[in-house]
Amino acid sequence: MSNEARDDTSPLKHAKGALGQLKQYASEVKTETKRVTWPSMQEVYGTTVMVILTTFAFGIYFYICDLVFRQGVRTLLDHFLHRG
Repeated sequence: MSNEARDDTSPLKHAKGALGQLKQYASEVKTETKRVTWPSMQEVYGTTVMVILTTFAFGIYFYICDLVFRQGVRTLLDHFLHRG
């Protein structure tokens, strides 16, 4: 086997190729990051407040649903098991 054929598959050459690809990837990420339109502080604040309020609203809604369903199941069980 000749040395030329060995060099094409050598681990060192493979590592250098991988390092080159990693550098290219990092460069492309940096370029794309510069193109991003970042939200303003006011937009971030507004959406954060909306997420928090929506979370509480859904929590209250599901709590009320739980109370209604719990009472309905109790009523049905009491009726069918003749406890009432």
